[in-house]
Amino acid sequence: MRIVIAEDNALLREGMVLLLTSNGHDVVATCAAGPEVMPALREHRPDAAVLDVRLPPTFRDEGLRAAVQARGELPDLPILVLSQYVEQTYAAELLAQGARGIGYLLKDRVGRVEQFLEALERITTGGTALDPEVVTEILSQKAAARPLQALTPREHEVLEMMAQGLANGAIAERLVITERAVSKHIRGVFDKLGLPPEGGNVHRRVLAVLAYLGNNAPENSA
Repeated sequence: MRIVIAEDNALLREGMVLLLTSNGHDVVATCAAGPEVMPALREHRPDAAVLDVRLPPTFRDEGLRAAVQARGELPDLPILVLSQYVEQTYAAELLAQGARGIGYLLKDRVGRVEQFLEALERITTGGTALDPEVVTEILSQKAAARPLQALTPREHEVLEMMAQGLANGAIAERLVITERAVSKHIRGVFDKLGLPPEGGNVHRRVLAVLAYLGNNAPENSA
């Protein structure tokens, strides 16, 4: 896999390069500041990009803005965003463009090699990889204002794992229930969020995750 990394911390940046190359990937470019990101992505057309949310020169949202711009210019580019803290606005803004091929992890996950590599692999196959802490924080901030109140505790659990990017089989394994039961809970989530049947289950999953994150949630009567 050919990867572009944008990270201003030299130690973390080089650590990711070593980690990825030792696992058979090719880091085609590294960036230390926001203005470097898009030129590198345009030049190398990588298979994936790993971007820090906050980059020089302002250390505010350069990485996020680069990710949003990249999704506009290179819509099929999988992007894994790294953040030091849970920044729900950034996660929701990026996912509002579409959850396919997007990951959002806290930086300490990079040290958990298997989780980091699994998240990278998941987004390159069109999945979503959201840090459980990010999902939990967004839920705690947004749930009260959304139709999520209608969900049962089990449906909340299933939706949280959907937001993390887990497939039905993985959800069933985590919750120690059957895939049939998972499918039933997911149908309940779709129904209670008022999601339209058009577009198939993959599209509805994305809409459900967006509703969960508090962006582009479908209108639902009280």
